[in-house]
Amino acid sequence: MRVVLQEFLSLDGVAQGPGAPDEDTSGGFTRGGWLVPHLDDAFLRIVTGWLDEVDAFLFGRRTYENFARDWPAMDDPDDPVASRLNHLPKYVATNTLTGAGWEPTTILSGDVAARVAEVRARPGRELQIHGSARLGASLLAAGLVDEVRLMIAPVVVGAGRRLFPESGVPAGLRLVSSETTPSGVTAQVYEVTGEPSFGAYGPETTS
Repeated sequence: MRVVLQEFLSLDGVAQGPGAPDEDTSGGFTRGGWLVPHLDDAFLRIVTGWLDEVDAFLFGRRTYENFARDWPAMDDPDDPVASRLNHLPKYVATNTLTGAGWEPTTILSGDVAARVAEVRARPGRELQIHGSARLGASLLAAGLVDEVRLMIAPVVVGAGRRLFPESGVPAGLRLVSSETTPSGVTAQVYEVTGEPSFGAYGPETTS
């Protein structure tokens, strides 16, 4: 399976609590719900289209617990997001959870990168990471992410957990597609290409 990292981000890179003020208040975060004013039909079309390729989901513990709390109560068979989240296989990377009640869920513990690599090697289409910014960044650094999909909202949150930490490992990306919704959210799809390239600006670069 291809590992695909999907994140909702603010313009300043915040990934925490996009959907509601109480979605994720860890670390004293009080600015949740920043994505909601920018949702529109085009946004939903893009996100639903990405879900057409999913065969399984991968979460970090915090995101898993939040999703497991909220999504089972929204199990509408006519909702493509809810039906996939509630019924497709789910993996949670954690060394603290000993049980997971949101079926079907498999706990990946111990060497998480190695366990994810095992899942990645299995037949299938996409193993999608939703939310779980810390897990996503660590797997990108480990070379286990094949594609990055970002929905970037036109808002500066100014605080909160970011997808790419200041001390993160560099990665090369190639833009595959880009689309902007009427509300100003930019959907960016990148192929992960390995190590980034670096250069120096000078007269020879502009001739």
